Amino acid sequence: MTPHLSTAADGTSYRDLNGNGVMDPYEDPRLSPEERADDLVSRMSLEEKCGLMFQTVIEVGDDGELLEAPGRISKSPTTEVVVGKNLSHFNVHAIRTARQAAVWNNNLQALAERTPHGVPVTISTDPRHAFVENTGVGFAAGPFSQWPEGLGLAAIDDVETVREFADVARREYRAVGIRAALHPQIDLATEPRWGRQAQTLGQDAARVAEFTAAYLQGFQGDELGPDSVACTTKHFPGGGPQKDGEDSHFPYGREQVYPGGMFEYHLEPFREAIRRGTAAMMPYYGMPVGLERGGEKIEEVGFGYNRQIVTDLLRGELGYDGVVVTDWELVNDNHVGDQVLPARAWGVEELTPAERMEKILDAGADQFGGEECVDLLLDLVRSGRIGEERIDASARRLLLVKFRLGLFDDPYVDPDEAERIVGNADFRAQGERAQARALTVLVNREDASGAPTLPLRPVGRVYVEGFRADEAAELGVVVDDPADADLALVRLGAPFDPRDDLFLEAWFHQGSLEFPPGRVYRMRRIAEQCPLVLVANLDRAAVLTPFAEFAAAIAADFGSSGAAVLDALTGRIAPEGRLPVELPRSMDAVRASREDVPSDTEDPLFPVHFGLSLTTARA
Repeated sequence: MTPHLSTAADGTSYRDLNGNGVMDPYEDPRLSPEERADDLVSRMSLEEKCGLMFQTVIEVGDDGELLEAPGRISKSPTTEVVVGKNLSHFNVHAIRTARQAAVWNNNLQALAERTPHGVPVTISTDPRHAFVENTGVGFAAGPFSQWPEGLGLAAIDDVETVREFADVARREYRAVGIRAALHPQIDLATEPRWGRQAQTLGQDAARVAEFTAAYLQGFQGDELGPDSVACTTKHFPGGGPQKDGEDSHFPYGREQVYPGGMFEYHLEPFREAIRRGTAAMMPYYGMPVGLERGGEKIEEVGFGYNRQIVTDLLRGELGYDGVVVTDWELVNDNHVGDQVLPARAWGVEELTPAERMEKILDAGADQFGGEECVDLLLDLVRSGRIGEERIDASARRLLLVKFRLGLFDDPYVDPDEAERIVGNADFRAQGERAQARALTVLVNREDASGAPTLPLRPVGRVYVEGFRADEAAELGVVVDDPADADLALVRLGAPFDPRDDLFLEAWFHQGSLEFPPGRVYRMRRIAEQCPLVLVANLDRAAVLTPFAEFAAAIAADFGSSGAAVLDALTGRIAPEGRLPVELPRSMDAVRASREDVPSDTEDPLFPVHFGLSLTTARA
């Protein structure tokens, strides 16, 4: 689908977005984004400007049609939010096929042309190129190429691989009309229990800063332009130091603490993101407790409400003038079916929704994530509690990104081209190779003959858990009983404490890092019957100490298919992984560690950056 173009008197082609037959400055492709944004802000009604300041979830029709009823999570019909409320920023959820997404984008952009100034829609997404499926965090790859989680990219420890991933993801997003990435997530994973480590790039601030630069280069290029995907870097000023590792999505995890005085350490990657021109920043939900900076006590309210953090630090001290979008649902509670998740109004729970909104704006944010309560903002302006000039400042920042991305000139995509680009064979091969490279070998014992267990070689019979039989068949005949096997190959997920009282809670892996005693006992019994090769899928750290006593080999993966794991274990693709976080020896050591300090557990079983290389490789 191509835009309907008009021709000005001097022959310039443009989109007549307001239908007045004149090429107004904001429609003129020859002018700078700054000039166009200034012109459009001066033309827009208060209702239109306020609509820009909301970004909420949207869902895709099965065949790319617009959903005109509330969805599984989205709250309103599409036409109501686009035309009725003037929203033009949406976070897309499930995508089944590239064609479906592309057709839907075009339908959505055509609907946006019905608004008074034809403001195009910016479609955003949480990460969707790896394995974790969590509506509150990201999505499994589906039709897109599949890569390791962020921790896996960090395990490869190669800046160029991060840039390569980001470039592939940019091209796939761009093909279906997604023009904003709600990532990278550059929080430092210094608290081993924290449930959001999988999408981070590890705990090493200097290395994460280097990865951040490469990530932004791959998505945005040297500067934001028509081929870019705009990044929202998160979660400022670093969401890793959660008290006891509990996540601040939930009331019991609202406190963020700095017992080691490492606040500045967690800022390092964000300083790099600012230098590299990230299009947006997102503060986290966390409420700093007991934090002082420059002799001044920081208000104990969530970072999205915190003027000392957003205006004084981010905008003032660090000089950031891009978009600040809050994390989701700081204003209103979220009701989904029979479950509720309270507004993450940490430290301001007693405020009304209008008062929360006012405090967020005073803090310095430009956009409310996960909200569509435009009338609430309009009432604040009309009552005089918020000045219209404050709305104009945020509207200009938000429009600048749209103009820089070229959305006003052509927001449409080609569904046929989307099918050719998204998940193509080359991109999939790159992702699968990265999955194998990220495998991190932790233990590799020698057998009675002195040969190392890895790389794996064919044996007579193999017992398998966590892999498909056809994946393991190259190693030998798959048997049902380890007592009949010459080798056992077992893949386990990292342990966690199941919870399901609040919306989203079941998807977050939180709590203890210890494996249940019964699982350890069962693995020991297997190892007594044949050599055990254990692969731990780590979406956060795990206490592997019991297994290290008896397993013939242990490896960690951070988002890999079974086939990719076998490629690495057999040496077809050399595993290159080095741990992006330390693996503690015990939960006692974790509980005694400080949440904000990297590598702070006593005598870790495996330190950060540890990983063994295979001495031989198979062709």
